Amino acid sequence: MAHPINQANENSPYGGLTREQFYKKHNVTHHEAFILNAQEMKIFTQSWRPVSDSELKGVVAMVHGYTSDSGWMFELTAVAIAKAGFLVCSLDLQGHGRSDGAPGSIPDIELLVLDCTLFFDSVREQNPTLPAFLYGESLGGAISILICLKQEGVWSGIVLNGSMCGISAKFKPIWPLEKLLPIAASLAPSLRLVLSKPHASKSYKEEWKRRLVAKNPNRRFSGKPPMATALEFLRVCEYIKMNCHEIRVPMLMVHGEDDVVCDSESARFVFESAASKDKTLKVYPGMWHQLIGEANESVEIVYTTIFNWLVDRAEKAKAKNKNKNTKK
Repeated sequence: MAHPINQANENSPYGGLTREQFYKKHNVTHHEAFILNAQEMKIFTQSWRPVSDSELKGVVAMVHGYTSDSGWMFELTAVAIAKAGFLVCSLDLQGHGRSDGAPGSIPDIELLVLDCTLFFDSVREQNPTLPAFLYGESLGGAISILICLKQEGVWSGIVLNGSMCGISAKFKPIWPLEKLLPIAASLAPSLRLVLSKPHASKSYKEEWKRRLVAKNPNRRFSGKPPMATALEFLRVCEYIKMNCHEIRVPMLMVHGEDDVVCDSESARFVFESAASKDKTLKVYPGMWHQLIGEANESVEIVYTTIFNWLVDRAEKAKAKNKNKNTKK
């Protein structure tokens, strides 16, 4: 099954189609709404499902990365997963896309985890017989891990794409700023970390895809994190390294070997530490941080692996539940 990115151009992820025509072509239906979170902030949510969903394979809850949102290029993967037979749901994280919040400000990741669990729980509760999977890219991968650790026994599997398990030394703030970050964050939490490199230029290998990212109408900021956010990212990576041995669900990790944003060796550490009996790690030589940003033939290799894994694990989870019910 081809990834829809191969129909995009530098001006639109939908190619020459409108968004509605794009959904129709791919035989998916789309729903969007705002929910109120615990802080009474408006959080934008979306879902996609196949038009003929008489036999849904499962639920896939997707979490986007920093500077991204649940639409535009990220949405293309959601549509592909929906075409494969899944109910897919996602949301714009606080400070991203169409959700409330200061642009790019994440002083406490726990608030984002709570937003995700609020929305994802509601989708799962409406579909109690379906196996549910987490899918996270970059920062969204870290959030997916935190959700998984918090909700043991709830999820049937987790897919981590370029997951933020550790910040690459090539992308961290220059020394001595990294060491001074706690002080800097307390004195000027909203000051942006201008010494870090531009995010998209180090994430998307294909130049036309960088131009497409820049044209996202819901893009709120350029990617330079405020001091307090940068500090929180480093703290989250340490927390994940200390607690990843508690991950027990089936897990697929895909990562570019030349990722200079989120360190591939940290991803390997998480993979090796996880207690999951069913776990797979694919590190792709020469690929960068955003695997959708590679040449389209490389995108197909990566995402075919993801789609096949989700279909296979959904079938296994359904068979396992059927056996449980039979024994009762």
